[in-house]
Amino acid sequence: MKNKIIELYSLEQLSGGNSFAHRLDPTIKLAVTLVFIITVVSFNRYSFGKLIPFVFYPTIMMALSETPYSMLLKRFLLALPFCLLAGIGNVVFDRAYAFSVGGITFSYGAVSFFVILFKAYLCVMAVMILVSVTPFSEVTGSMRRLKAPYIFVVIFEMTYRYIGVLFEEAYSMYAAYSLRSGGGKGIAIKDMAGFLGQLLLRSFDRADRVYSAMKCRGYALSGTARSCKRPEWKDWFFCFFTCFTFVVFRVVNVNALIAEIAGGLA
Repeated sequence: MKNKIIELYSLEQLSGGNSFAHRLDPTIKLAVTLVFIITVVSFNRYSFGKLIPFVFYPTIMMALSETPYSMLLKRFLLALPFCLLAGIGNVVFDRAYAFSVGGITFSYGAVSFFVILFKAYLCVMAVMILVSVTPFSEVTGSMRRLKAPYIFVVIFEMTYRYIGVLFEEAYSMYAAYSLRSGGGKGIAIKDMAGFLGQLLLRSFDRADRVYSAMKCRGYALSGTARSCKRPEWKDWFFCFFTCFTFVVFRVVNVNALIAEIAGGLA
């Protein structure tokens, strides 16, 4: 569990780099990520081919920031079960014929299932890249500057910062439980309810002490965003170029256009 706590924050440790992606203005990076996610999600459930060009953004950003792909893939795999649960119903209920490849028939439900997985992959990669090239304090500061609901920003801030504290409480309780249960592996079903209840109470108590300490150091829920330097011309160029590209990919069927150009050249 301690290794999981370290792994949880390992991605943010990459945000101290000095690449082109790291030096971009954090508000610009957050805005571009939001536009990317909105554009990807706006496609209907059968537009798998139209989503393929959007792979360019996470691929190029990973190359510019030198972010390890394996690290991002591990975090996507954590979200994969939720995507599978969201899309498996389409395979079961939408069995209309779509197309065949090599004698294998695909239904529209299967197409929508893969579209859900692909959309989740693109969105998770975009968010993870944002975290890997931007310190978390700058991400939340940018959310405030973009006028995100303040209570949402605070909840996001607290959850991310102190989920490790929750893991530490769970680890301490599990160690105590193992010592009192003869060193058996896992928690017995009959003790699970009491364990979770105690974890909830200990978490409330720890959170109250943490918040009291934060208030003593000047933290306030009604605080305003910290001042920061304005984006430079390179930041605006990155924003306009990437957002314009996203819009083009959304409006134009790039795959069909490339196929038409290739057919004309042939």
